[in-house]
Amino acid sequence: MDTKDLYERGLKLRQAMFGEADVDKRMQASGDFGAPLQNIINAYVYGDVWQRDGLPNHVRSLVMLGITAASDRPAEFRVHAKGALANGCTREQIQDVLQLVAMYCGVPAAIETYRIAAEVLGEVDPANEAPQGR
Repeated sequence: MDTKDLYERGLKLRQAMFGEADVDKRMQASGDFGAPLQNIINAYVYGDVWQRDGLPNHVRSLVMLGITAASDRPAEFRVHAKGALANGCTREQIQDVLQLVAMYCGVPAAIETYRIAAEVLGEVDPANEAPQGR
């Protein structure tokens, strides 16, 4: 499969997971400067790795939640939490991943992602949420 096909396949999956508007916004965020990175993300991340047969996408989503939570990437965690829901992950599965992060990576790594997950799951209103300290 050539790179253009991988790109189109990846873009289609990415839009299905995160919504066309969100993907477009992320693709435009760095303008022409960021276009090469977006090409890599569409073609190789979502066009190749995310479409391999080894794991179903809901499992990949759970892995991504663990990775982004453990590496303190809250913006990416939020994106992948939404994708996890689109891929059929349950509230309990997301919560279990964050429990593992808390146990193996430490509570500080889990605090912010628990708050974000609750927002994405619609369990709290971010406007009424009190700031959380670490």
